[in-house]
Formats: sequence, C-alpha cells, structure tokens
Amino acid sequence: MEDRHPQTDLWSQLQVPLKVIGGFIVLLWILEIVDQFIFSGGLDSFGVRPRTITGLWGILWAPFLHGGFRHLFANTGPILVLGSIVMLSRPLRDFFKISFIVIIISGLGTWLIAPRGQVHLGASGLIFGYFGFLLLSAYFERSCRAIVIALVVLLLYSGIIWGALPQGNGISWQTHLFGFIGGGVSAYLIYQQKNNFDMIVPNEY
Repeated sequence: MEDRHPQTDLWSQLQVPLKVIGGFIVLLWILEIVDQFIFSGGLDSFGVRPRTITGLWGILWAPFLHGGFRHLFANTGPILVLGSIVMLSRPLRDFFKISFIVIIISGLGTWLIAPRGQVHLGASGLIFGYFGFLLLSAYFERSCRAIVIALVVLLLYSGIIWGALPQGNGISWQTHLFGFIGGGVSAYLIYQQKNNFDMIVPNEY
C-alpha cells in the first residue's frame, strides 16, 4: 500500500478552495483594473442603490465591484481566508449555496433600509456572511469541529463585528449586518437540510 505524506493530503484538500477563491479574487482585481483605467470608476454605479428599481440589479453586481484598489485590497485577505475555511468545512455545492444566500440577503437588506441616494458595493457582505455562517454553524451543529472552527475564526476576525454597527465614514454597515444575517440563515438552512437527509438515509453501523 502506498504511503501518503500528510503534506500531500493537505495540499490536495487545499487545491479546490484555492482555485475557486483565488479565481474569484483574480476576477475582482481584473474588474477593478478595468473599472479604474477604462471606465474611470463608472462601473461603481451598478452597485446597490436603495429603493430604486434599477438598483435591485446591484444586489447581484455589488459583490464584484469596489470603490478603488484600497477598498479591494482590504477585502482580499478576509475573502481568501474565510472563503477557504467555509469551503474546506463544507461540500463545494454548499459553498455556492451559502454565497448565493448571503449575496441576496445582504443586498436586499441594504436595498430596503439604507438611505436613498447612496451606492453600496464591495465583497464585504460576503466576508460578513462567511463569518456569520462559521459562527452560527457552531451553534446549530454543536460539534467539536464546528466549535473549533468558530473559535479560530473569532480569534482571527472578531474585530470585524463592529463593522455591522452604524459608524459613518462611508462604511456600509447595512451590507455588513445583512451579510452576517445571511450567513446565519444559510447556516440554519444547511443544518436543517443535513438533518432531513440523515432522517431519510439513516447511518449504517
């Protein structure tokens, strides 16, 4: 029997998350470069514009747009780390479900309650969504693995919680708050889905 080196196993597990999240981040940077150097920031108008019909499309586009390279740079690290943790802890199909739920709830909540005349954009809703998902999964599952992951995430990113509170400075706290809520909703739905599946297909001993 062929021995498998632990580093090889770890790398094989990391390949898919790094490719998916890495590809997403590359796309974000390409879009921002195009926006800054070709459209002079004009793509930013496609973000969420509260309580306007055309602004509803921004729910889908906003996570891919940023208000400059500094904004994008600030989001790149957390997206890479939290997105990879979610993907390592869940099947790939669940990762896409979580991302979709977070994008919809984050964008729709912002569209509903943020002041008119503003444009909200950026991947920070996804960051707060992944953060919320990993924390709330520990509450719903109450497994050792989920709790350990939640503790690690808290250790790394507990400071971002304050971003979900009103603070001015052009920060879209609404996107952060509803992103976190979207993460909690997705944690609950996936927990319920898993429970229903376990009831239909009981474990064999």
